[in-house]
Amino acid sequence: MATAEQPCYTMIFESNAEYPSASELRTSLEKGSDDVKLEALRKIVVSTINGNPQPSLMMPIIQFVMPSRNKQLKKLLHFYWEVCPKYDENGKLKQEMILVVNAIRNDLQHPNEYIRGATLRFLQKIANENELLEPLIPTCRACLEHRHSYVRKNAVFALFSIYREFEHLIPDASELMSTFLAAETDSTCKRNAFIFLAHCDLPKAVDWVLGNQDSIPTLEEGLQMSVIEVVRLDCKSDSTHRARFIRLIFDLLNVSSHAVKYEAATTLTLLTQNPAAVKASASTLISLIVKESDNNVKLIVLDRLETLRSKHEHILDGLIMDVLQILGNSDMDVRRKAMNIVLSMTSSRNVEEVVQFLKKQLLRTQEKAAEFDKASEYRQLLIQSIHVTAIKFSEVAASVVLALMEFLGDSVGASSNSNAVTTSTALDVIAFIREVVDKFPRLRPGIFDRLVWEVFRGVLWILGEFVGAQDSYSSTNEAAEAIKQCIEGIRTCLGDIPIYVDSAQEETNLDDVAIHKEAGGGKPKVLADGTYATETAYNTTTSSDSQIGKARPPLRTLILGGDFFTGTVLAVTLTKLVLRFEVLCPQQSIMNALRAQAMLIMTSIIRVGHAKSSPAPGAPVVQIDEDSTERIMNCIQTLSDLTGKTKVDTDDDEAIVKEIFLRDTKKAFERMIGAQEKRAAEKRAAELAHKGSTVQVDDLLSFRQFSKKAVDQDLDYDEDLGRATGAADIREDFISNLSRISQLTGFSDPIYVETYVKMHGFDIMLDVLLVNQTANTLQNLCLDFATLGDLKIVERPSVYTIAPHGFQSIKATIKVSSTETGVIFGSILWEGPNMSEACVILNDIHIDIMDYIKPAYCNEAQFRSMWTEFEWENRVNVHSTVSDPREYLKHVMKSTNMSCLTPEGALSGDCDFLSANMYARSLFGEDALANLSIERTETGTVTGHIRIRSKTQGIALSLGDRITMAQKDNKPSAA
Repeated sequence: MATAEQPCYTMIFESNAEYPSASELRTSLEKGSDDVKLEALRKIVVSTINGNPQPSLMMPIIQFVMPSRNKQLKKLLHFYWEVCPKYDENGKLKQEMILVVNAIRNDLQHPNEYIRGATLRFLQKIANENELLEPLIPTCRACLEHRHSYVRKNAVFALFSIYREFEHLIPDASELMSTFLAAETDSTCKRNAFIFLAHCDLPKAVDWVLGNQDSIPTLEEGLQMSVIEVVRLDCKSDSTHRARFIRLIFDLLNVSSHAVKYEAATTLTLLTQNPAAVKASASTLISLIVKESDNNVKLIVLDRLETLRSKHEHILDGLIMDVLQILGNSDMDVRRKAMNIVLSMTSSRNVEEVVQFLKKQLLRTQEKAAEFDKASEYRQLLIQSIHVTAIKFSEVAASVVLALMEFLGDSVGASSNSNAVTTSTALDVIAFIREVVDKFPRLRPGIFDRLVWEVFRGVLWILGEFVGAQDSYSSTNEAAEAIKQCIEGIRTCLGDIPIYVDSAQEETNLDDVAIHKEAGGGKPKVLADGTYATETAYNTTTSSDSQIGKARPPLRTLILGGDFFTGTVLAVTLTKLVLRFEVLCPQQSIMNALRAQAMLIMTSIIRVGHAKSSPAPGAPVVQIDEDSTERIMNCIQTLSDLTGKTKVDTDDDEAIVKEIFLRDTKKAFERMIGAQEKRAAEKRAAELAHKGSTVQVDDLLSFRQFSKKAVDQDLDYDEDLGRATGAADIREDFISNLSRISQLTGFSDPIYVETYVKMHGFDIMLDVLLVNQTANTLQNLCLDFATLGDLKIVERPSVYTIAPHGFQSIKATIKVSSTETGVIFGSILWEGPNMSEACVILNDIHIDIMDYIKPAYCNEAQFRSMWTEFEWENRVNVHSTVSDPREYLKHVMKSTNMSCLTPEGALSGDCDFLSANMYARSLFGEDALANLSIERTETGTVTGHIRIRSKTQGIALSLGDRITMAQKDNKPSAA
């Protein structure tokens, strides 16, 4: 803050309707009781803070309030002396302040220690008033010898505050504090004196630390923190005491205070790069994470541990089992961050132990789910971590793949509450198995034997793609036999064929209705004509729907329940198996039997989709969609057109069809895996590039080879603070600044107003320029802003006077609390000639939410989970003259700052249809999802819709408005 600006105080609401006049306040101060004076003084303080100082009331306050012995009045009086104007128009100290200084001196000599201490605390707040403080210095020094520690500790900080502003007022500060520190016994007073000594004379503070090195680990926590700060300050230069400081920091690693241990562990790695010191620091951080109860502290220490690991990669590998103990925490954010550190520390030496631990945790989440908080999410995290580890270290893939296959049945029979989570767990296992069978052919036979009995869509794709592939088996006969066993296993999971018949009794095979004849044990019944008859009763027992569901095979249940997408995958899998079997087995009879069996299953699936009545008791009637019907019919047509000839005699059409089924799908999967690996490599490269520092052409170069290689990084808190707040990364661009200028009034208005809108974190800074375009002086000019949306005005602008044709710059700060389109509007009021009031209404300022939305990435499972969870949806219709769907996608991504989650391979090719998922995240932690579905019409335009989902309504509506505005521009480059 510039020295010419006034200090900023807290704004307090003041009701104009109830505020008394100056004469009424004077009367309350003169004749009122202490309670009345207290209320009147409180109103005067509030009025002064809000810009109405009322200097005429200063003398009544001195006469009638200052002599009072009421402690509340004295405390409130300190607030008034802090905020009241102390200088006249010429910048000289007011004469009344001499009486104030005398009263303050009397309070500093008061026998009550509370009044002395409160007055010393008040002096810290006016430490920049030289003329007020100079007569009070001897009295403050005398307070250092007071019997009560409350007075002494405040006296030390009062002198410290004065010394920072005016060193000449206390020329012997270092000797004074050294003497005080040697004789003081109170821990808080010693801490304050030590901080003062370190500021005024660092070498003497270092000598005190070295002289009391053995007793420092037993001192109070605050003093230990101050000692660590002095060590950091002294070691910024080439200190000769570095070795002794390292031993001292080692001792502080074992104290009971968590804050001291954290600072000591951080400082130790800055003093030395010795592996033993790095390990000791990391061990201390790990123990803090395990013992600390606050999850926010755990996350902060984990960040520090990750930074330490990135700088000393292989030194900390031996501590990986200690890091694994952090996974016992119940918070998922802590678990994820700890797991990321574990994965980065995993090497070929410890991968076996890591995988063994993860497998045990995985089994515990299944066997003792009640002991784990969010067991399903934790299980999913473990599976994903094992996936990454097994792909990176192939030697452990065989030991984990079969264990993970136990979780394929999680979604079968799960309750409705946990079905979504268990299904995502099974999908993660499928993704892992699919990549394993692609990269490690030697593991395929054992996996196939297990997959046949756990059939899902992903499993069916794996079976169709890799069962019978010649690179997985030693001989052709073995591959053909594997195909036959696979088809037999699928038949077992389907049950009897056909899947659906017209008669409900035939489908259930009399399981639903059982008629039992009971013997008549009563007396014979006498009919109306006098003859005898025997009565026989029949009971009808109907099986419950749950019993039917349990008896039906799982794959049959899915198809009868209307899951025709699974039926389509099943048809494609059977087609691939039959086509591959034709190449392997020359016996036409076996080939025809498998082909007929596959075609029968496919026609049964279509028949279920065309059923007029419910195929399963209690299930709704679901008709098969056209895409699934077309896909299954293509598979039937492919199998029916097989000639049974050798590959040489096969015509071109059949060769193309086999190429599509047997090779193109695998190539597409390999491209998807390659895109994922490329994205991961780009992320690693970006992280490495981010670690590297860039310098300007005229910056000073520092060669570490020519400096002492004993420090890890610069020991400068100011530099750390600048990096943390991003102040060092700000690059002002003149052109971009011009684009942020908004004109608020017209050129013909008496006052021309324009503002520069600058986004800074969660604040909006308004730099307003006012130009008086008249020949008159504008007095009592007030600029008043109001907001619409989640925006809050931080401070109220003051009243100004602008000379004729003069300029005035006003700054205003507005807080933003959510990603929502906000509007700032306002007006200007002033007094012109003859005290006439005038007003100009300002143009509205619309806040661009794109400054708070950044592209982000999430995997498919996370996207689906959030899409299901989020309740706010905004559907935007698309009508654009852009002819290329991909160009329109780029146009939307650029306009909304969203990233495309759909792989590049899925968007490639020549097609008139395009569907893509997009994702972004705001600075406030809000997630924004979008699904783009468009097509190119015959006229060359693009039509369709964009569905936006978010957890809050504001971001969904704001992004929808942004897309609607962007559609008005036909040129994507101008978006």
